[in-house]
Amino acid sequence: MVMNMQKLEIKDLHVSAGEKEILKGIDLTVEKGEIHAIMGPNGNGKSTLLQTIMGHPAYTVTKGEILLNGEDVLAMSVDERSRKGLFLAMQYPKEIAGVTNSDFLRAAINSRLEKNISLFKFIKAMEGNISKLKMKEDLAHRFVNDGFSGGEKKRNEILQMLMLEPEFAMLDEIDSGLDVDAIKLVSDAILELKEKSDLGLMIVSHYERFFTLVRPTHSHVIVDGKIVVEGDDELVYKIDTDGYDWLYDELKIQPVRESRPLVYSLGTCARNPRGKNA
Repeated sequence: MVMNMQKLEIKDLHVSAGEKEILKGIDLTVEKGEIHAIMGPNGNGKSTLLQTIMGHPAYTVTKGEILLNGEDVLAMSVDERSRKGLFLAMQYPKEIAGVTNSDFLRAAINSRLEKNISLFKFIKAMEGNISKLKMKEDLAHRFVNDGFSGGEKKRNEILQMLMLEPEFAMLDEIDSGLDVDAIKLVSDAILELKEKSDLGLMIVSHYERFFTLVRPTHSHVIVDGKIVVEGDDELVYKIDTDGYDWLYDELKIQPVRESRPLVYSLGTCARNPRGKNA
């Protein structure tokens, strides 16, 4: 009997913000258990891709499809996408004053279950994951990201991922703002969840160090809203060593200058030389 493979499919995706077209025909399939590195110069559409999949209100899909296990993601609300198993760790996590981390996460978990999670099971899981990420013990009672440092916010995004256990997680520069020790903690937590649940991952990062720890099975480079080259983890190391100039020359394309978008709420390093056996 042939089993249906669980996968996230992006087909000929075109996306605009206002009058500006940002994504110009993205085709990408992520299957469970795969790790996809999404690379490219700043301002070329990497974050737009992840945020569009999650349902960011600033972006309009003008053409194409996004399918999750065959279901139309574009027809789903943001919270429905989350309940179906999608997760986005944001590049700029928002502060939510007045809502504690424990209340936020318990409500999110319960929205996925037919019967609410028991308080004992929830506390045990949360305390275990807080300890795993070496976060402050009082985190459960603090307001979401309120007064957090940049590194704490990023680890809090990973805490949410560990608690929610999504099918597919998108990590938008989750390693930026983390020191070397924190990057190791975060990467270990990601790999542990992947081993446990066969998590599918899309990861945006500019740092080869992170991809040395969380090795991609697939790599994609986005320039001017299009995937211009694909490969495996070797592509990550070539770009880390040689930059993007070789790609511009080879494909005869012009780099796009960075244009930082406004930051919206969804509502709900050092280089590490690669050894042969690194």
